[in-house]
Amino acid sequence: MPAAPARHRPTGLAFALASALAFGGSGVFARPLLDAGMDSVHVTWLRLAGAALLLLPVAVRHRRLLTRRPLLILAYGVFPMAGVQALYFAAIARIPVGIALLIEFLGPVLVLLWLRAVRRTKVPPAAVVGVIMALTGLVLLLEVWAGMRLDALGVGLALGAAAAQAAYFLLSDRTGEDAEPLAVIAFGALTATLLLLPLARPWNLDWGLLATTTALGPLPLPGWALALWLGLVSTVIAYFTGIAAVRRLSPQIAGGVAYLEVVTAIVLAWVLLGEALTPVQILGAAVIVAGAFIAQTAVPAAPHPPAPAPADPGDPAGPDRPAALA
Repeated sequence: MPAAPARHRPTGLAFALASALAFGGSGVFARPLLDAGMDSVHVTWLRLAGAALLLLPVAVRHRRLLTRRPLLILAYGVFPMAGVQALYFAAIARIPVGIALLIEFLGPVLVLLWLRAVRRTKVPPAAVVGVIMALTGLVLLLEVWAGMRLDALGVGLALGAAAAQAAYFLLSDRTGEDAEPLAVIAFGALTATLLLLPLARPWNLDWGLLATTTALGPLPLPGWALALWLGLVSTVIAYFTGIAAVRRLSPQIAGGVAYLEVVTAIVLAWVLLGEALTPVQILGAAVIVAGAFIAQTAVPAAPHPPAPAPADPGDPAGPDRPAALA
């Protein structure tokens, strides 16, 4: 049974912000590859395979984790890494992107329901309010009413992505001190890469695109540099800081703060790709930030160490004499 993690708001919030920034930039750095003609599933597979390759030495070093926590490794590869990606891309093939993303980000809501109904855990009111506010802000940010074309299977796939996202928060909190986070990510990426192999069929990938220079806004970058960013920053660093945030904030609170990922993605697209925000989207972003702020207040402040007892003047081991000589 893994030991219960120690909660710590300042460092947890710092990791959560870093994770949101790393995750949020994935779409922006993938856009030039998509515009160059690379299939979205191929981009996803490159991202996971790149992370697996970068972390291969970590996996070799921590190979005993395969026998010590096999279910954790399998679950992490199936749900947070392969599941979210595959189900989300399958969903946007049938329903609008904004609606699919909104449904996927029901994940933190599912976390709250799981903790309350299944684990019988008391959920802080601030976490509930923060998640509801963030979800409301997401509706405004995505302007989902602009494309209300629903398909039952598409909605079901998006709900599957939401469940996989919820599993990410819950599994990250259960890694325990005996499972190095980078090792969990390494084996998860390897598992996801193999699972998505039949779907991605990388042997059909146009590998020449990685040597082609593409434009990220005003910046000309080779395709391999974009793929490296997706593997290193948007996967390795994003998941590592995400696990660290969940362990320090708790799944329900980290889920509320994770909505900042969408704000980061929209702002980066605005800055680097020139995709301007409407007034309603700016309002939605502000509501998400407010919800994330409220959610993180549910983490209790770190307890201060007890003050040392005042020395007894009559005690020979007083302030001027070492206790060892008493």
